[in-house]
Amino acid sequence: MSSVGFVGLGIMGEGMAARLLSEGIAGTEATPLVVWNRTGSKCTALKEKFPDKTIVIKETAKEVVEACGITYSMLSTPEASRAVFDATEGVLAGVGAGKSIVDCATLAESDMLRMNDAVVAAGGRFLEAPVSGSKAPAANGSLIFLCAGSQELFDETKDNGLNVMGKASHYFSTTVGKGTRAKLVVNSLMGTMLAAFGEGLALSESVGLDPATMIEVIGQGAIMSPIYNLKGPKMIKKDHAPNFPLKHAHKDMALAVDMAKAANVEFSITSQAEKVFREAREDTDLNIADQDFSAVFETIHKKSSSEFSKKRMCDE
Repeated sequence: MSSVGFVGLGIMGEGMAARLLSEGIAGTEATPLVVWNRTGSKCTALKEKFPDKTIVIKETAKEVVEACGITYSMLSTPEASRAVFDATEGVLAGVGAGKSIVDCATLAESDMLRMNDAVVAAGGRFLEAPVSGSKAPAANGSLIFLCAGSQELFDETKDNGLNVMGKASHYFSTTVGKGTRAKLVVNSLMGTMLAAFGEGLALSESVGLDPATMIEVIGQGAIMSPIYNLKGPKMIKKDHAPNFPLKHAHKDMALAVDMAKAANVEFSITSQAEKVFREAREDTDLNIADQDFSAVFETIHKKSSSEFSKKRMCDE
């Protein structure tokens, strides 16, 4: 088996690449893991974390693709993905016959279509594979892959790559774009749920209810959700260490709103939540764009005029 490539070792990619190593998919002399990241220190850190594994660091994304049969790519934003894919020494420049790209980023559907067409035109195979999950699921291998594109490539990777990085892999269609559509539905719903949860917590605090008790109550009924149990206790403590940065959550919600408009679907509730996330992202005083998307809770309190909210904001 040839080398396995990984481009992008950020919040998500670092954990995903580590799973390929720890679970034996790559990292041997016969099947080294070949990596590149815009910040080179991330590659060095991965190599130091796995001193017993064979990890090859390349100078460019092009060199990674050229050295590998299958290359996974996980870039944080559409802008980063476009820059790395289209660069003179980027991903596309390394594609040729026998090369395969599995792109795990959340992008606009048009971006995925453009990349697929370019890879196929260059003689390669392309699998769209955005993931549902954040930093912790990436690290423990419990992501959910939402795939479209080359079914042959999906069949090759679902039990020899995707399976160690995720707990489930869904194949929607040979038509690229279906994976992105599924991801935007999931993430827009997640953002809307968290915004509504934040309002519920803020209301609880403002009318004298213990928020920790309310989180417990919510977790015992029909509206229980893992995200509430996970984020709630941190939100009331103002702990928004990033697992899924707010700016990325807003990006996905904005893309979903655009998708709904194009599909002529009523989306007013999610659209309102997207506006709240946009306000949070653009608020230079709060400066929470790089914090976890749970930090939308701070915007909710800032926009509230209850005595509790006023005091909470003064305690910043």
